[in-house]
Amino acid sequence: MRKNPAFAAPPDSDAIRRHAYNKYISAARRRKEKTVAINVGEVHRALALNNRVPLVCAALGSKKFLTEHGLRIVSKTGPPSGQSTTVTFTYEIVGKKQDDVQLDRQEAWNRLRGSMKDIFAELGGGENYLRNERANFYAPGKDPLEDL
Repeated sequence: MRKNPAFAAPPDSDAIRRHAYNKYISAARRRKEKTVAINVGEVHRALALNNRVPLVCAALGSKKFLTEHGLRIVSKTGPPSGQSTTVTFTYEIVGKKQDDVQLDRQEAWNRLRGSMKDIFAELGGGENYLRNERANFYAPGKDPLEDL
């Protein structure tokens, strides 16, 4: 059997997840499909792997793969062991890609970032506010270490 020249080293879980995303998930998203099925044997053959079926099964069922690409496992068909080239994962596309979620988080942080600017300005700035809070933490003019 001819090896895939794209991989000099044996593929790891990330390479398997990347292949599954590029070949199946992104295509399903472009077609606006709600579900997508991935057969472990097809991935195993496409990457020209030998005896790596458990690795492919683990990579395709991993939480990392699901969260990165906004997926939910609808069904997993195959033998009870779950370790076979006949295993087929069916995913529902439920959310955004992890990159999109990360952009949303950054946007939210940017909006929140200057929200207290006006309040701190009324109090003489952030440094002045903290200085006053520290000075009056226990009671005005009272140092807790004086009693020791």
